[in-house]
Amino acid sequence: MKLSIVIPVYNERRCFNDFWEGLKKAPINKCAFIREVEIIIVDDGSTDGTSQLVKELCDKPFVFDCDTATNVKFLPQSVNRGKGAALIVGINNTTGDLVLVQDADLEYSPQDYPILLQPLGDGKADAVFGSRFIGSTRRVLYFWHALANHFLTFLSNMFCNLNATDMETCYKVMRGALARSLRLTSKRFGIEPEMVSRLARSGARIFEVPISYSGRTYSEGKKIRARDGVAALYHILKFGIWDRNPFKSGMEQKFNKVEAETNKSSQNLPLDKAA
Repeated sequence: MKLSIVIPVYNERRCFNDFWEGLKKAPINKCAFIREVEIIIVDDGSTDGTSQLVKELCDKPFVFDCDTATNVKFLPQSVNRGKGAALIVGINNTTGDLVLVQDADLEYSPQDYPILLQPLGDGKADAVFGSRFIGSTRRVLYFWHALANHFLTFLSNMFCNLNATDMETCYKVMRGALARSLRLTSKRFGIEPEMVSRLARSGARIFEVPISYSGRTYSEGKKIRARDGVAALYHILKFGIWDRNPFKSGMEQKFNKVEAETNKSSQNLPLDKAA
């Protein structure tokens, strides 16, 4: 399988070098079914020099410590349009069998890739969410953020008929054909509830796994604000009531065909290679 890692970036110059070095340490070799990786970085109109730094890093060969074959693609955007817009550009440019979303900061650890990818490699899941609230080590931070997150997750679950614990998590991994078939429209932080809603309505098998989390303070570069919670609430209602079609036009049939062919190929493999 080929893994596509989509990384939206905005004004992360201060920590991007550390993030880049941490990404190289991702234990991709623990996922025997991953043979190749592509990294797609979308700079969302940064104004602090992030774009130049990323370009310089991308001009050098990127090698995982475990030597997994890797290709890096850099897609700079001239203006800031939002995290959602950057993710949509990134996902549309993926070619992998699996698509993993990774924030370009130090809150989420690439060390968690094996646990995120395994349910997909086993053929059990179509999408996996990494939850910060189910038995993992995490930094203790803002009470009101956590309360808002639980409330928004509750509402999202209610409209999507799910029992997820962390709707707002960055770590969402999907089968590539599914990711590219979703009709994603949110330009900013509404992309998280939209992804959950689209996946739920697509009939995808969704799993959750525990991840570690080291949240940042505002002084350390955290960008989520109260207004983003209000926007998330609006998008939960929008995609729960008015805009419920999960697929791009004509893509539902294409996704179902790809999945059927993938499942058929897996069934024809020996048991120890079916992943």
